[in-house]
Amino acid sequence: MKPAIFLDKDGTLIHDVPYNVDPDRITLREDAGPALARLHEAGFQLVVVSNQPGVARGLYPETALPPVWQRLERDLAPFGVKVEAFYHCPHHPEGLNPLYTYHCECRKPRPAMLLRAALEHDIDLAQSWMVGDILDDVEAGRRAGCRTVLLDVGSETEWRRGASRNSRNARVPTLTEAAGYILSNPWQPGDPPWTQ
Repeated sequence: MKPAIFLDKDGTLIHDVPYNVDPDRITLREDAGPALARLHEAGFQLVVVSNQPGVARGLYPETALPPVWQRLERDLAPFGVKVEAFYHCPHHPEGLNPLYTYHCECRKPRPAMLLRAALEHDIDLAQSWMVGDILDDVEAGRRAGCRTVLLDVGSETEWRRGASRNSRNARVPTLTEAAGYILSNPWQPGDPPWTQ
């Protein structure tokens, strides 16, 4: 089994443009390529896990997402970065499309996307990290059994309390610092499980 870095997309890997599925409007965070290259070279699989409520809200079809993933792959390739897999949740309980409007198990802060990725890609969750820009990302990571990094770039506005939300491992302002923290805190055999 291998360790992974689970990455939120909007606000974490790329600059957030709400409900954007236009590949030409996607911009990587300035340090995303070098930071992810360090993690990839250290043996981490990279997996994107993204809530996409615009599908449920009727703002774009689910078929609009593969070109977004292709753009991300293209922009990261010059850095030698390969994304192992992309997972998305198209659901939202307040959506307009009845096919996607319900309380699902995959929408973060629930951990189903991470758990599915672990099964499909032989990922050791105890050795893995979730990196995201809001506490729903942190909670999903903790509930899956990962260590977590909150990318504090001003995206979190609610700061709701809860054991899995407040027990993050690190809070940093850049992906460069996130990578540095992860690489300087390797998992050790016998470390306790992180599920809360």
